[in-house]
Amino acid sequence: MSILIDENTKVLVQGITGGFGGRHAKLSLEYGTNIVGGVTPTKGGQMFENTVPIFDTVSEAVKETGATASVIFVPPAFAADAILEAADAGVELIVCITEGIPVMDMMRVKAMLTGSRSRLVGPNCPGIVTPGRGEKSHGGCRIGIAPGYIHKRGNVGVVSRSGTLTYEAVWQLTQLGYGQSTCVGIGGDPINGTSHLDVIRMFNEDPETEAIILIGEIGGIAEVEAARWAKDHCKKPIAGFIAGATAPPGRRMGHAGAIVGGEEDTAQAKKLILAECGIAVAETPGVMAKTLLDLWGK
Repeated sequence: MSILIDENTKVLVQGITGGFGGRHAKLSLEYGTNIVGGVTPTKGGQMFENTVPIFDTVSEAVKETGATASVIFVPPAFAADAILEAADAGVELIVCITEGIPVMDMMRVKAMLTGSRSRLVGPNCPGIVTPGRGEKSHGGCRIGIAPGYIHKRGNVGVVSRSGTLTYEAVWQLTQLGYGQSTCVGIGGDPINGTSHLDVIRMFNEDPETEAIILIGEIGGIAEVEAARWAKDHCKKPIAGFIAGATAPPGRRMGHAGAIVGGEEDTAQAKKLILAECGIAVAETPGVMAKTLLDLWGK
């Protein structure tokens, strides 16, 4: 088991002929991801890497391939429309890597996806990895830009707003001999499609996931909502890390959503709330995995 994706997920790549999208589509193919098609307007009928057909529209690609997931490597000005095109075509899981999408565009996307069967992960995220069970964990599903080689199949779920901290937690776990069920980068923008709470709920229901690492940062209350829900509903051990402890108040730090706006979205306040909810809080990013293993009794 895993959440959101597995080795059988049929994946489309929107923007597959671009430099960035093409490079990561190739890496995903090498990892073993079941990429069944690409989408680039006016490039329909061509082939990517001599194996993946390219279509002009998402609806055509879904009809021909049966794809249920799509990853978007489209410039910011066009990314919102790419998300909505995928949703209109009935794609169940939409992962948007694009950084810098205007907030007004994401407000429109959020409103239009309300009540939709489509789930958006991102934008401004590293994507999702469910490691495979083969050598070097190949044969799994890599949707996005995460380095596949650091992953190992196992029982720890990882959810994070930060891409690089996701990789750090994964690598620490792998180095200590503990694999991951699924790793989800939800993105650092203030308006995104999937929250910490959404993912924690999925991990809680997943029989393969036995423990969880939750990585957040200053800004917003998403980590607080997840922690408070987990206190009452999740019996699996959770370790957390909150980035931004040294960030000056009122200054945006890196991610568009990483800005302190109230009493509960400072790093210190979030750390205190997580601890009150039974989550073991790592004081530095270098001990995220160790903090979980100590709590877990491993």
